[in-house]
Amino acid sequence: MSDLIKNYSISIYLDTRRAKKNGLYPVKLRVFTNKPRKQKLYPTSYDFSKSDFEKMMVKKSKSFKEERLILEAIDKEAEEVAKTIIPFKIDVFEKSMFGDKNNRSKNVNALYNIAIENYKLNDQLGTASSYELSLKSLLAYHDKDSIEFYHVDENWLKGYERKMLKDNKSRTTIGIYLRPLRAIFNKAIKQGIIDEVYYPFGKGKYTIPAPQGTKKALSKEQLKVLFGGKPKTPEQEKAKAYWFFSYACNGINFKDMLNLKQRDIDKDTLTFVRAKTSNTKKDSKPIQVHLNAFLLSVIEEQGNKDKSPQNLIFPILNNIDNSEDKKRKTQNFIRFVNQHFKNYAKSLEIDENISTYWARHSYATIAITNGASMEFVSEALNHSSLETTKRYFKGFEDEKKKEISNSLIDILK
Repeated sequence: MSDLIKNYSISIYLDTRRAKKNGLYPVKLRVFTNKPRKQKLYPTSYDFSKSDFEKMMVKKSKSFKEERLILEAIDKEAEEVAKTIIPFKIDVFEKSMFGDKNNRSKNVNALYNIAIENYKLNDQLGTASSYELSLKSLLAYHDKDSIEFYHVDENWLKGYERKMLKDNKSRTTIGIYLRPLRAIFNKAIKQGIIDEVYYPFGKGKYTIPAPQGTKKALSKEQLKVLFGGKPKTPEQEKAKAYWFFSYACNGINFKDMLNLKQRDIDKDTLTFVRAKTSNTKKDSKPIQVHLNAFLLSVIEEQGNKDKSPQNLIFPILNNIDNSEDKKRKTQNFIRFVNQHFKNYAKSLEIDENISTYWARHSYATIAITNGASMEFVSEALNHSSLETTKRYFKGFEDEKKKEISNSLIDILK
């Protein structure tokens, strides 16, 4: 479009009409047309003083290099969109740049919704639910019905974290909600929807909080008491059997346990692929578990009597269940085990808030303290990195520390 027929101007603009509570002024994308004479200001996530804005945009100060690059990218994208609109109209520009309620093809919401639908189609209902909760939380903070990629920068993310902490949400919860957002950004960049300059995560930018929760592992002595104790009710007996099956079966996740099939057993070996990674080729390495006498006894006592290859090992689910039914039944059974195993533990004076997940953490901790390498346990749990496995490990007990300390001298004698 030549300058003669160009009837609009686009710029990054410091709106000094009214300062915000922090004393700074909001930075906006300004679109102006001569005929008709009209102006529209679109918000960004930046605030600056007049002097700092001048340092950034006029003097090109290195102190604000990252912010300037992002704002220049917004300006450039707006110019590219505007060139395609002949004759130029602000309302058409707005729909093309940001989308409208019926056509938001380039924003955060759209990619979230696509991801959620894909996870549901792949029967990854837990992941779909996590994405739904993440988007709901982000929209509540943003206080608008949609989020554009350029809204989400380091300052926006830090503000979200502060708001969540103020609302008494844990750093672990913040991480759970922000990891899907990071994945959405990576998809948007891969698909060419946004430029890498918009990516707000990583070194020198925003870092998602790592899980900081309490280690959910029982001590060796607690496990001995629970394994050797006698449950008071049939429900406690059943909960005990399944909890210790999970513990002894390489800390198998309950969802994976309930989906095991008879064909997964070959003599004394159980082979399965985690449901969590079955749709991700690079992570779908089969897990093999040696079926010791205890595991075989649980299968015999609690399992289906029909050993046909297609049958499930345990009778909690069945093959005609759809994805929603399986999810509901699994969650109900986990609640059943949590309730009755916790009551069983209390009857033995073990007053911990034990859940099915403690079986997985306890396996990791006991295996490592008994000499298994971190790499072995990481492979057994099908973790993508050693860092994840380290978060499962509760640490060495005092007796083990004494044993190691004494052995340093014993070997010299």
